[in-house]
Amino acid sequence: MKTIETIAELEALYPSVIPASVTKVRPRLTPCYRDWIAASRFLILSTAGPDGTDASPRGDVEPVVRIADDQTLLLPDWRGNNRLDSLRNIVLDGRASLMFMVPGCANVVRANGRAVLSNDPAICAQFERNGKQPVSVVVFTIAEVYFQCAKAIMRSEIWSGEDVRQTVPTAGDFLKEIEAGFDSAEYDQGYAEYAKTRMW
Repeated sequence: MKTIETIAELEALYPSVIPASVTKVRPRLTPCYRDWIAASRFLILSTAGPDGTDASPRGDVEPVVRIADDQTLLLPDWRGNNRLDSLRNIVLDGRASLMFMVPGCANVVRANGRAVLSNDPAICAQFERNGKQPVSVVVFTIAEVYFQCAKAIMRSEIWSGEDVRQTVPTAGDFLKEIEAGFDSAEYDQGYAEYAKTRMW
């Protein structure tokens, strides 16, 4: 297999960068970026650490982050599987990226910067829901923010409404594959109700 070994070799394969892809990058939130992020209930958090990289989906029934100011976003860490991969990376490295998505919208908004974790009671209390608070909050400082063109979403037709749930393995299928005798049907059937009690 032939591989690309140098930046010069890579750049020789592609035309010059499209000017707008550079000029659209902002060092802080503008009114448009504020409005877009405030409408997003789902993002991918990407981090890097000494053991590698990690990308983690984050979602909420409300805006997925709170905008503290034009360079600061607050992302509550609601209940999950407690692997802590992203959080460990943030503690050890701090480099992070956010990719915000809005259902039905072909664009995405990306933010690159640095993150720290806070368990400050005053910050965690801002996200209280049903008497519960996140254990920690990701405090993300924006270095650059920009929108991504729509081509990837358009090509994938991700918002087309096509239902693929019957054609891909379920969570129960994955667990059954590694645990002999696991009742995947019972797990899948009961998961939605189980998850309702562990959202926050």
